[in-house]
Amino acid sequence: MITVFDMLKTAARNYAAYRSTRDEIANLPLDVALDIGIYPGDAERIAREAVYGKAA
Repeated sequence: MITVFDMLKTAARNYAAYRSTRDEIANLPLDVALDIGIYPGDAERIAREAVYGKAA
């Protein structure tokens, strides 16, 4: 049985991963980001999908 404490730990871990991923994407040099097909303005969406999955 999953406890509330376990759910909070998981949520905190996921949010930390989201923040880290978002910041890394947003801070990529523009030429590098475009070379790999990422627009830094989409950092929030990309990070959210990477950590939490695609919304239905």
